[in-house]
Amino acid sequence: MLTVYGIKNCDSVKKALKFFKEHNIETELFDFKKETPSPEKIEMWVKKAGIDKVFNNRGTTYRNLKLKELNLNEAGKIQWLCKELMLIKRPVIEYKDMVIVGFNEEIYKKTFL
Repeated sequence: MLTVYGIKNCDSVKKALKFFKEHNIETELFDFKKETPSPEKIEMWVKKAGIDKVFNNRGTTYRNLKLKELNLNEAGKIQWLCKELMLIKRPVIEYKDMVIVGFNEEIYKKTFL
């Protein structure tokens, strides 16, 4: 069973869950509104996928927190990811030894089918 990390009202998470359902791949949703991933897990995502894939610097949360003004380095970004989960690009999926961030149907087809 795959764990999809995100929030259920996120469009990208909805697309990912729909993709998995259409291809009969069992999933469970780890909802950031109800649960918090450990700092170690978030650091592992960054290590495997890269900070630019995991850290969402285009969203409302990033703008509202005025993080652009802080010129954060990778360590600073990881600290923010751990305390403000809405800065994590969604969905995050751990599969085999990979971490896949976001929804891209072509990548999903190559990876999961």
